[in-house]
Amino acid sequence: MKEAKTGFTPSRRGFLSGAGALATAGWVGGAAAGWVLRPAWAHAAGPIKMGIATDITGPIAPSGNADWQVAQFTIEQINKDGGILGRPIQLFLEDTASDPNVAVGNVRRMIQEHRPDVVLGGITSAMRQAIKDPIVTRGRTLYIYPQLYEGKECTKDLFCTGPTPAQQCDKLIPYLIKTVGKKRFALPSANYVWPQVLNKYARKVIEANGGEVVFEEYYPLDQPEYSATISKIKDGKVDCVFNTVIPPGLQPFMKQLYESGFQKNGGVLTCVYFDENTLNYLPANEMEGLYSCLDYFQAVDDPFSKKLQEDYAKRFPNTKYLFTAGAAATGMYRGIKFYEAAVKETKGDLHRDAVAAAMDHAVIEHGPGGGAAMVPGHMHCKMNMYTAICRINAGKPYYEIVDKADMVDPREC
Repeated sequence: MKEAKTGFTPSRRGFLSGAGALATAGWVGGAAAGWVLRPAWAHAAGPIKMGIATDITGPIAPSGNADWQVAQFTIEQINKDGGILGRPIQLFLEDTASDPNVAVGNVRRMIQEHRPDVVLGGITSAMRQAIKDPIVTRGRTLYIYPQLYEGKECTKDLFCTGPTPAQQCDKLIPYLIKTVGKKRFALPSANYVWPQVLNKYARKVIEANGGEVVFEEYYPLDQPEYSATISKIKDGKVDCVFNTVIPPGLQPFMKQLYESGFQKNGGVLTCVYFDENTLNYLPANEMEGLYSCLDYFQAVDDPFSKKLQEDYAKRFPNTKYLFTAGAAATGMYRGIKFYEAAVKETKGDLHRDAVAAAMDHAVIEHGPGGGAAMVPGHMHCKMNMYTAICRINAGKPYYEIVDKADMVDPREC
């Protein structure tokens, strides 16, 4: 299914804001040629080259900026510890601008000019589909996609390090039905591939657990009016809204749903890409009581995750771009660490075939929310999954973890 267009044109003001943050963080470059972050030391064989393609500008910029910051943070940690087998990592960054048409040209230029050994990035499925050809096929480069997504991506030399529908729905939906007691679902959705495929899987899980899908609808990404949808929710006695509307349509949908009294009257809202970064998108009262299911929340209470957060906060003090899950930031960290483990196994051989063969069974002992393991032959990874509810304390929203599942299988490819 073809993606809907965002209708967004990156503004110069928005880019300058992102450019200022990049320059402050040590990146060198500009709009015409991307950005580069050079290591503080050199090696006779040269650096390992890693490309990051993400949304510095555009409607999804809060997630994209979290991604490049997490990439920088992770690489700086690796380089501080001596790099990979003594070689430092050099980062190249291109703005995908929440626009696949812009992204293709920028990513193609990065591949042709810098010839990175691996590229990580892409948030929406439209973005992944747009940039994977210039990376994997034409560029013959290893590609790691870090975002939660709809599944079904089984392209050779493309590894996925974010949650799949099975990892989210198989845990969240039974909890909503059997523990929270909600059985009548509405599936309002942005009109592109992630919601369409995710909803197909979610419907099966809903029905298998005794629930019912009252209606399923798709809207342009920038839809501003949802009164007809709200009426269907009321008339259909919907008690759980499984939302996959995304920005910029997300804000008016959430406002209109809240103002309808849906939550006050006992309705439950769930959105599986909502994490701490989405607190930048919406007023706190519209998020109270919302359920999400992700591979990590900042409430996860393990020493490694806490130390990561502390170190990230020191590196990017007072940042509004947080290290969390739905923004693909955890998948970015996980993907880089999988790549590090694979290159160590190849003893420094950076050729795509060699690294891909090692990536196929890579394991990382620690990460945000716990360790992870690639499922051999499937190009996806097992990881811990957490179900959480959004609470409000002194006017500020936060997530409280209510359920956990260990090393959940992605059930893909």
